[in-house]
Amino acid sequence: MDLLQKLKDPQVLKDLTEDAVVWATQHGLVMGLATPTPAAAVVHAPLALTPVPFPAGTFREAEAAAGAFAALVDAVAEDDAYLLATLRPTAAHDDFGVLAHLRSDYMLHTPTGSLLQVEINTIGVSFACLGGLTACLHGHLLGRLGAGAAERAALPPNDALDQLADALGAAAQAYGVEGAVVVMVVQPGERNLYDQQWAQTRLWERHGVRTLRRTLSELARDAELGADRRLRVGGAVAAVVYFRAGYVPEDYAGEAEWAARERVERSDAFKCPSVAYQLAGAKKVQQDLARPGQVERFLPDEAQAALVRRFFAGLWGLEDLADPDTAAAVGAALRDPGAFVLKPQREGGGHNLYGAELRARLERGGPGLGAYVLMQRILPPINRSVMVRGGEAVEADTLSELGIFSVLVRRGGEVLVSRGAGHLVRTKAAESDEGGVAAGYGVLDSPFLV
Repeated sequence: MDLLQKLKDPQVLKDLTEDAVVWATQHGLVMGLATPTPAAAVVHAPLALTPVPFPAGTFREAEAAAGAFAALVDAVAEDDAYLLATLRPTAAHDDFGVLAHLRSDYMLHTPTGSLLQVEINTIGVSFACLGGLTACLHGHLLGRLGAGAAERAALPPNDALDQLADALGAAAQAYGVEGAVVVMVVQPGERNLYDQQWAQTRLWERHGVRTLRRTLSELARDAELGADRRLRVGGAVAAVVYFRAGYVPEDYAGEAEWAARERVERSDAFKCPSVAYQLAGAKKVQQDLARPGQVERFLPDEAQAALVRRFFAGLWGLEDLADPDTAAAVGAALRDPGAFVLKPQREGGGHNLYGAELRARLERGGPGLGAYVLMQRILPPINRSVMVRGGEAVEADTLSELGIFSVLVRRGGEVLVSRGAGHLVRTKAAESDEGGVAAGYGVLDSPFLV
């Protein structure tokens, strides 16, 4: 079935757009408006009207690699000496330094047909909940377009919401204190609070565990760390501290916020992520792991290591420009800046350098250049999509990015949970260099396996 061809009929497009907006609002596929407060008024999340075609075999490969990537990040986070040595060249040149639920993001690379990793996210990992709802929406809309059972089966099941809630529940159970809570660390005025609150609702429904939402400044005021290392917030013991904030410099407005983070780290609560896990997701670590022998250092299982390496794009550190491989990559980037991207140690979107800006930064050089990672630019296929924002549908050439979630719960040396945990697709206009949904660049989507 040519889904987009059906949408060429203006009346079909209008009816389906209205149906999608109503379904999204009825089922909580929403985001908060900025005023009067994000929780008081909502709008449907930005969404694609139909799922994007994606190679089924490639999708399954990415799913199969989720456990290996979780094991890799876990091993890296346990190696303090490695993290310090790897991140030292970047820490002196960034106002935050470096940056653990996990989401590994990929794009198809058209010249080779391979799936290459964009990055791995280890803190503030978003859209597991709304991404799962998007898959349900697309199942509904396919039916409205007359798709048969075989076509609807091309939408893979997506239990990312339940997987996240179950991982939080497993950690709270392992903590073993009756009535202990999950503390979700959030940003003030968060518009994406419904993605977060779906997790806390499902956690309560499936495991009977309460969630307290607090900013870092509120934790600085209210959280108490006892001599028993238990963290108490609002009179309750925190079993888990789940960070949906704390990944950008603005989250640490002063010493109070840093003190709150230290208090959490010194406690015996499960951290999602710990500081070590957060650092393990830094782009500099991603680049260093791509060097020969580094993945194998942390994943002695040859099959696991080979599976992970299959997804690596070209990555080069810039702290030693005299290194022949680095010099060759920099020279290639100066000649053809469109084939590369320059990434700082920052999260949240909007920080990467492309094209003329990339070339200018490389030419300027200087000690601060070591804070960046030079990466091969992935060139995904262009698709036609209908994107809906604020109830308005626009058809455009688009690019899509696949995210595969994984969860890992470990206490001491015992791994309690380690598994793949659903997926997410984000689609953006082909001319956009950035792709964040919450930042206003992309829309939520689903894979239609072909």
